[in-house]
Amino acid sequence: MSGTTSVVVGDKGRIVVPAEVRARHNWAAGTELILVETDEGLLLTERSTALRRVRALVGGAPLVDDLLSERRREAEAEDAAT
Repeated sequence: MSGTTSVVVGDKGRIVVPAEVRARHNWAAGTELILVETDEGLLLTERSTALRRVRALVGGAPLVDDLLSERRREAEAEDAAT
């Protein structure tokens, strides 16, 4: 699903995502979107989609959980040594 849609930047920097695009993506008022700036241009996507793509890039690893578990083990080892 791809397409080209023209939008205009308003005087306060606002753009309007056309209704047909919002409908195709099920974006309702309040949907949180992420705007990613790249060398090629801009990417507008849902926060949940961006998070899913980042997780896929890092192999789906729950990095924060792994880091916290590692730190807890290190702290326990330090406590046991003292």
